[in-house]
Amino acid sequence: MRKLLAFAFLFFFFWDKTLAQIAPAPPLKVDNITSILEKGGQFTTFIKLLKATQVADQLNNQLSTPDPNDGITVFAPSDNAFSGLKPGTLNSLSDQEKLQLVQFHILPTLMSTSQFQTASNPLRTQAGDVKGGKFPLNVTAEGNQVNVTTGVVNATVENSVFSDRRIAVYQVDKVLLPLEIFGTAPAPVVPENGGLVSSPKTAVKGADVAGAVSLKFHALAMGFSSFVVFWAIFGRF
Repeated sequence: MRKLLAFAFLFFFFWDKTLAQIAPAPPLKVDNITSILEKGGQFTTFIKLLKATQVADQLNNQLSTPDPNDGITVFAPSDNAFSGLKPGTLNSLSDQEKLQLVQFHILPTLMSTSQFQTASNPLRTQAGDVKGGKFPLNVTAEGNQVNVTTGVVNATVENSVFSDRRIAVYQVDKVLLPLEIFGTAPAPVVPENGGLVSSPKTAVKGADVAGAVSLKFHALAMGFSSFVVFWAIFGRF
């Protein structure tokens, strides 16, 4: 009887241990991009754009991978950065342009602050391939300051919002406006006269001078005609 009880005890002991070994591991807790930005507390507009363009879902799918290959870097403009845009800027964009604008703020590689020191510009964004000259983004670092240049605006990385082995999120003080969508300021128009533009006062003064010359010439002509007539009448005497 004792042997039977001992056998039963050993059987259930090893059975429970085996079940514990083959039981599935608890799911990996993943911070999604929305929760990361919400914790930052000042990215309401950027969150809305991420959701409207469905880029948030794309990023969250990438973050759910236990061991991502390259990771993700996000430059997140604050609400103050968006308030610095001209009124109606976002509403003037098409859905495709809004998607490209959001993707322009995302690098398909994980970059730490130290890696910005040796970044090989231009950097590739999710908006396009820099090999084709599309959506280039340049990052430079001087000391502790990191600058991001798009060809339209120059932004500064203000702080690190979040960072782990899958994603790095940095707050920037300006919305990164891509050259392909917003272009550059129009070049000044050079007048045909080589850049010399007469002011109204100069034009009036020139007209007065021309009129004075014309009057003088007319007076000389009248004087010469009078002399010819006088000579014709009295010259024979």
